[in-house]
Amino acid sequence: MTNNLATQLRQGTQKSHRLAEDTAYMQCFLQGAIEQEPFRQLLSNLYFVYSVLEEELLKHRDHIVINSIYFPQLNRKENLEADLAYYYGDRWNVEISPSEAARDYVSRLHQISATEPILLVAHAYVRYLGDLSGGQGLKNIIRNAFDLPEEVGTRFYEFDTLLSIGAIKEFKLQYRDALNSLPIDEELATEIVNEANYAFRLNCDLLHSLEPAVRASIGEDVYTKILSLV
Repeated sequence: MTNNLATQLRQGTQKSHRLAEDTAYMQCFLQGAIEQEPFRQLLSNLYFVYSVLEEELLKHRDHIVINSIYFPQLNRKENLEADLAYYYGDRWNVEISPSEAARDYVSRLHQISATEPILLVAHAYVRYLGDLSGGQGLKNIIRNAFDLPEEVGTRFYEFDTLLSIGAIKEFKLQYRDALNSLPIDEELATEIVNEANYAFRLNCDLLHSLEPAVRASIGEDVYTKILSLV
């Protein structure tokens, strides 16, 4: 049995995490050089990813391992639907389609759900802990960049049951405790860490697929200048 999976995941994915942060999309995002077109494309692709992730977690919610990290209050699908309705309009569901990278991401989720559902732990960790951590800063960048009206456009980054920084920090500790309590051995813990690194790779591929939209929206000069600082 292992009792430090949270630490293994944090330490074992540091390089992958940095690679995701260093993508051109994220570097432009972090500098506030983001326009609505590439942002709404990101949301539309994440909608397909989270829809499947949450469907598969629900399917396995009674699994002895999945049950411990199944927190439906973290679900992002409905929040993404609200954002997509804002950025695409009422017919958002017929306006969007997944990129090839998003389809690969979804395919992996279906695959492990059917063959080794415990590995969904890795994808839940990468997505939800990221949303609870850096995602909160990204929300502020978007609100400033787009000068959004109150309560629209950033629902993806908002958690209705976690309304303060303190509440988010406390929940993250609870989530890490849940990871550390999972009834798994070291071999399985290593598999989960490996899968988490693969989840970061899938996320990087998704972000890379959106780089042409970023370049087109902010202009070649700004795009090149930001990347020269990396």
